[in-house]
Amino acid sequence: MEATGSYWIILYMILENAGFEVWLVDGRETKQVPGRKTDVKDCQWIQQLHSYGLLNRCFTLEEEMKNLRSYNRIREDHIRSSSMHILHMQKALIEMNIRLKEVISQIHGASGMKIIEAILAGERDKEKLTSLCNKTILKNKRNEVKKSLEGYYTEAGLFALKQAYDSYQFYQHQISLCDGEIEKQLIKLGGDKKDEDLDTKRKPIRHNKPKVKNLGANLIGLHKGYDPTVLEGMTDYSWLKLTAELGYDLSKWKTEKHFTSWAGLAPGQNNSGKKRQSRKKRNVNHVGQVFKDIAFGLINNKNSAIGEFGRRIRSRKGAVVAIKTMARKLAILYWKLSMEGIDYVKENAENYRKKLRERKEKNLKKLAKKLNMQVIESKLNA
Repeated sequence: MEATGSYWIILYMILENAGFEVWLVDGRETKQVPGRKTDVKDCQWIQQLHSYGLLNRCFTLEEEMKNLRSYNRIREDHIRSSSMHILHMQKALIEMNIRLKEVISQIHGASGMKIIEAILAGERDKEKLTSLCNKTILKNKRNEVKKSLEGYYTEAGLFALKQAYDSYQFYQHQISLCDGEIEKQLIKLGGDKKDEDLDTKRKPIRHNKPKVKNLGANLIGLHKGYDPTVLEGMTDYSWLKLTAELGYDLSKWKTEKHFTSWAGLAPGQNNSGKKRQSRKKRNVNHVGQVFKDIAFGLINNKNSAIGEFGRRIRSRKGAVVAIKTMARKLAILYWKLSMEGIDYVKENAENYRKKLRERKEKNLKKLAKKLNMQVIESKLNA
């Protein structure tokens, strides 16, 4: 069966429940030759390719994991929709000369939402609106917040702000409903465990934190004890997204190279002789995007060895290549933690730079010996 949008899903489920062994294949691997494009000939062509063993089977989740993936993807859609309405709130405020977003980093945070709610309730006094901010903002930015609230209120602007605020709150409610379903599914799959019983403290989640009780403990229970949040940048939230897309069994990929290639993180090879052909780059899938998001947060981390590695790549090949390379490194570590049970030891940036320098010195001495030259270390302090 060819994977065509979402049309294949229900037929796949019906055939699988009826006891058939269904092979789902990528449409890019079944491209027709010219003059053979009809539905009937497509079926015959796919059958012929399969009989020769030329098709690879697509990855599909186990039945009990499909619900978790569905809830998580719906949640991610709601997050994207709510972010659009945050921009609408910002636009409505700017049109009324309220420059709050340039003073407060997040207008959808606690302080920003209190001010917006007060404005919609009819409050116009700058002092009262400013006093709604938390203590840290009042201590450091009180005057700036007060100046940013010198607005020119209009009926159209207030209406637009109300519409955007209501839409944002609607999607927040939808996200909380998804969180409830995710919590039920995790308890069903991993058992009802508690974070307090774990040996390690869970990493803080900064943005879009799921309101799921004992998220880390239930994920560990689902994965039979291993915990990939020891990796740099990996939190329970990113682990939840990976679990929803991959399940808990990565044995379907024989090696870490198979895994990174499937995720769209492997470098392309399109050479013919000495000519390097130009091919359209394959997009990353949901899993690859999660690793890229983690890498994006690490690339400017001064204490991270993976971040130092990414900055070294960025200086030579640019940020896009660097983030993808870092994402591939993280995906390899995730696969090895799951399949080989390696003990990951976090390395800081200073140790990474030290090892890199030692490797360069070793290569330099090797080259000097080959050229019958001698390396003399300088006594000067750098």
